Amino acid sequence: MADDRDDFQRALKEWQAGTLKTALDRLPERTELHRDPKASPRRLYTQLDRSGAGDVETLGFPGGPPFTRGVQPTMYRGRFWTMRQYAGFSTASETNRRFKYLLEAGQTGLSVAFDLPTQIGLDADHSLAAGEVGKVGVSIGTLEDLAELFDDIPLDRVSTSMTINSTASILLAMYVALARRREIPLSKLSGTLQNDILKEYIARGTYAFPVEPSLRLITDVFAYCVEELPRWNPISISGYHIREAGSTAAQELAFTFADAITYCEQARASGIDLEKLAPKLSFFFNVHNDFLEEIGKFRSARRIWYRILRERFEIHNPACLKLRFHSQTAGSTLTAQEPNNNVARVAIQALASVLGGTQSLHTNSRDEALGLPTEQSAQIALRTQQIIAHETGVADTIDPLAGSYAIEAITDRLEAQVFETLEQIDGMGGMRAAIESGWVQREVQDSAWKQQKDIESGDQVIVGVNRFVSSQEIQPQGQAIDPAIEQSAAERLGRLRSERDSKAAEECLAKIDTAARGDDNLVPLMVEAVERHVTLGEIMTTLRGVFGEYEERREV
Repeated sequence: MADDRDDFQRALKEWQAGTLKTALDRLPERTELHRDPKASPRRLYTQLDRSGAGDVETLGFPGGPPFTRGVQPTMYRGRFWTMRQYAGFSTASETNRRFKYLLEAGQTGLSVAFDLPTQIGLDADHSLAAGEVGKVGVSIGTLEDLAELFDDIPLDRVSTSMTINSTASILLAMYVALARRREIPLSKLSGTLQNDILKEYIARGTYAFPVEPSLRLITDVFAYCVEELPRWNPISISGYHIREAGSTAAQELAFTFADAITYCEQARASGIDLEKLAPKLSFFFNVHNDFLEEIGKFRSARRIWYRILRERFEIHNPACLKLRFHSQTAGSTLTAQEPNNNVARVAIQALASVLGGTQSLHTNSRDEALGLPTEQSAQIALRTQQIIAHETGVADTIDPLAGSYAIEAITDRLEAQVFETLEQIDGMGGMRAAIESGWVQREVQDSAWKQQKDIESGDQVIVGVNRFVSSQEIQPQGQAIDPAIEQSAAERLGRLRSERDSKAAEECLAKIDTAARGDDNLVPLMVEAVERHVTLGEIMTTLRGVFGEYEERREV
């Protein structure tokens, strides 16, 4: 693998110097995995391998601009994508057990799902949290909860992704505080914070504050990570939830990149050097059922981001221009009817993601349309990734579908559609104005409504739902959640509040209140607060007192 990386770095330099064919001719084939050397796939195919060879530079070279063919010269020959299964339910200790189970099964990164109260900033004993504690994710309200979640898990040796948005800055503060407690240098922490609030207004709804203060919190996280967390991605700009809400593939890309443009503009306006921030920006995309379109979507996404950074923000450093993304198979395509069919759906979607060049992948479990996945279902989902990596051979060749007439046409079509939509959004005054007017939300809703009508009419076939339907009743499955955890969490919070230094906690909240009214970075103050056992809900209540709450625009 090391030789591969060295060979391709040399080849990339030679391609940039205009001597690509010489570079390719020098590369030895990878034949050791195949019995018949003549049948062995090449490490890299180009238009030079086709009859009537064309200009290879129309596609570029893997690892080089415009990155259509991938962000690394060797792609999966150098290193497989991170197999990062999303998990979180019930208590911190229960989720910790699931994390360890998945790591033992071969998972290579952690991804945390939080319950709804945690996502919108309510402690487990809040009246509005009733019935939701631990239901769709793990309940985290204090630093002690997070310590339990990562018990015996080395934070300096595992990459952690946290799907959290309106409370993202607080969860990051807890993670930093936990590392400090364990005397782990912050330079060794690696992971990703979703921290993408704009898509919450569009598609998901776990917002708390109005747009302006929400963007301020995001740039505070940007600034903190640029200075303190060199290996941490401070945002995962997410098209996943936009697609889950019903958007088309082109809308998923367009609205995601419009959000990304807004974040970059906000960061630049706050004084953050975009050349330092850009390499830390990551993306999160859906993998839907249209196999070829999804592959083309990922290829076009890399080229679009390259163009946006060069043309709009005038960034030319190649290290800043690479679009890195996590992908997840489409939850909205899973069916409660005949749930075993979901195994096939997930496998096909995962393969599209790999052929599209993802850096990280979560595969959904077969029973997620019925409830939280069981351990057995989670293992099947992980094994799906491992089979693709180790048994199919698709990782042996870099970007094996490049040059396909269909793939390249789809890639070009999506790119054109995205830039057309971005131009339309610019005409409205930018993404913030488009969201606040309700235009983006209506576009997604109209697309979702059309898809639903097509399913109900039978024009869009869903196997086992509107065609090839089995008469056999499917018994619901899924992970059961003990309702007693809600009372237990409330009691735990009560004990913490009675035993902590109340004066120190109040002083921390007063500092946060003052800083929120000014322009000091809030993240260091949040780290201090959670170390003093201030709860997530208390910090959010303080911020609501300053920022107010977001009210969605409703059509009359």
